[in-house]
Amino acid sequence: MEFIGKDTKFDFMSRRKLAAVCSSVLILIGILSLVFRGLNYGIEFTGGTLVEVAYEEPVQISEVRDQLSEAGFNDAVVQYFGTSRDVSIRLPVGDEGTAAEISTHTIEALRAPFNEVLAEQSESRVQHCLRGGSEPEPCKVQMRRIEFIGPQFGEELAENGGLAMLAALLLIMAYVAFRFEWKFSIGSVAALTHDVLIAIGIFSIVQLEFTQPVLAALLAVIGYSLNDTIVVFDRIRENFRKMRKGSPVDIMNQSVNQTLRRTVLTSFTTLLVLLALFFLGGEVIRGFSIALIIGVIVGTYSSIFIASPVVLWLGLSREDMMLVKKEGADQEQILP
Repeated sequence: MEFIGKDTKFDFMSRRKLAAVCSSVLILIGILSLVFRGLNYGIEFTGGTLVEVAYEEPVQISEVRDQLSEAGFNDAVVQYFGTSRDVSIRLPVGDEGTAAEISTHTIEALRAPFNEVLAEQSESRVQHCLRGGSEPEPCKVQMRRIEFIGPQFGEELAENGGLAMLAALLLIMAYVAFRFEWKFSIGSVAALTHDVLIAIGIFSIVQLEFTQPVLAALLAVIGYSLNDTIVVFDRIRENFRKMRKGSPVDIMNQSVNQTLRRTVLTSFTTLLVLLALFFLGGEVIRGFSIALIIGVIVGTYSSIFIASPVVLWLGLSREDMMLVKKEGADQEQILP
């Protein structure tokens, strides 16, 4: 980070209009995608049955999907989790039967190609495979986990997640208004809303699976982005009180430049951890890590090009930042 010194003098505020146009276009594209394509909700939101199986040898997803389709599971979503021998199968609510019946039909459909091999095994061995047991000689297809989620639970989760995000934004607005000034609270909430909309829009455009960990990641992004924005706001307030010369644009530019090194270094080190999670964490937390990576990048951008310009557009002046003098303060200073 040698290119980011302690005395950088980038003119960020002169590019606030361009940044606003770019952000508006991205948000508009994301909203259109949400309207026409929607989100690729995970089983936590849509409800259904989740079955995880392990193969003795690597298997192709297309082959597993074809076997399930022949068995009547036409809408099954099949993907790897971990290695190419571990397969996750999501079955929608429409599939009739209890979770136990669905899992039994699923495992039977996947074991069908190995019937000749399994026919040579004893009946107890077959039942042991169906129960997910393991022996020194592994089963061809072994069930690892099954989970059933009702549609009502998914609806409640989506509703509660949206309410939690809305409550977080309102509480943040109240806190920033109390801590700084109401114009700062509008700027911080505008930046946070910007970050969440872009992150959700990207998930809709690319059709990445939107799961419960992704929702948790979005809430974490709100906290991360707010922390970054508060650091910039605190420096802006300090400089408004300390600098006697200079326009609000100059003061904001200097404030952002003074915190730029800290902002970039914090985001860079955070991204290193998230990239490690993305490449080494496996399929289970991949969506979580992607949401956080998007959030960190967009949050760093918004703390510079969204939060501060919004406060500037609201007409922040030096008078707004002046400390209110208590009555009789001047007289107290005159007294010996």
